[in-house]
Amino acid sequence: MRRVAEAFFDPFEYLMLRHREGKLRTNFATSLGKISYQVPCHLRVQNVGLKTREVLQLVPGTAVQAIERCSGHDGTYGVKKEYAAVSRKIARPVARQVDNAGAQYFTSDCPMAAEQIATVAESAEPTHPIQLLRKAYGI
Repeated sequence: MRRVAEAFFDPFEYLMLRHREGKLRTNFATSLGKISYQVPCHLRVQNVGLKTREVLQLVPGTAVQAIERCSGHDGTYGVKKEYAAVSRKIARPVARQVDNAGAQYFTSDCPMAAEQIATVAESAEPTHPIQLLRKAYGI
């Protein structure tokens, strides 16, 4: 189990390692503009850092605003009827930051967190960071 754990990476952690080794193609075809990026709680716990932001900022003409606040989803908490209102209340500060950012894209490494924020925000349509990278490569 230890060998498996040592060989496992967060996707953007892996891409950043490839970049540092000079093995990541950076011939991006499309700028992404301004991105609002909600940093999911699991990345803080894993101590991965902001690798998603680092990789996306390799794309010329791209600026990533990191929002380091909880989305209020927390696994099944956000979908349980008895906690739904509290969960959305927790997401409001993040949703406000997303709404006020004026960004072309809103993203999070956690699809559940992104959907939670999008339900509370007025202007947020989540796009997964891998989809943004795909768009930057023009594929």
